[in-house]
Amino acid sequence: MSDLDPRTCLLATLATLATALALHSPGVLAAALALAVGLALLAGVPARQLARRLLQVEGFLLVLLATLPLTMPGPAAVEWGPLALSRPGLERAAEILLRVGLCAVALLTLLGGVEPVRLGHALARLGTPARLVHLLLFAARYVGLIGAEATRLQEALRARAFRPRLSRHAFATLADLIAALLVRAVARAERIDEAMRCRGFAGRFALIDESRFGRADAGFAAGLGLVLALTLAADRLG
Repeated sequence: MSDLDPRTCLLATLATLATALALHSPGVLAAALALAVGLALLAGVPARQLARRLLQVEGFLLVLLATLPLTMPGPAAVEWGPLALSRPGLERAAEILLRVGLCAVALLTLLGGVEPVRLGHALARLGTPARLVHLLLFAARYVGLIGAEATRLQEALRARAFRPRLSRHAFATLADLIAALLVRAVARAERIDEAMRCRGFAGRFALIDESRFGRADAGFAAGLGLVLALTLAADRLG
């Protein structure tokens, strides 16, 4: 995916997500997810990383997946004492699980290798509002710095033998840490604003990404479009 224009990856991701949301057949969703996983592995995504990401994403849905079969009305598929798992609830839970997995694999495969700066420039070239692009670029640049500052403050606390406990002193110390982090973040933001003004910043970033659509982009777009069209056709005819 590194050879493709970032705009191609963005548009391909949007098309894949829209197709995933339009699918309703669990069988087609399962086949699409298996195909997406295979393509991700062929694209060079490590299998361990892919499995870890899927587990992280699906973990947020455990409560929903556990309650849907118990709350949705319909004929029972499984009965265990007073509990009855409805067939429509199980089907809906499986549909959500497969759809979320497909979206997660598509995002990881198509956008996982795109650097945040290139992604911001691609969004700007596609007509995304400038303020959103600025927000993304600033976050990509300075979230890591703020995280490093928080790590230094935590190391300073550990050097002073601080141990988090359920006590008034521990909560007061953590509140001081958060306050110090906010103060340092504001001070850094003021210095960055002054530095940008000194360099003539007028509210717009210069787009230095010179990526262009090429034959690889056209071939990839045609292949993906064909696969998505066949997937939609199989879902409607199935």
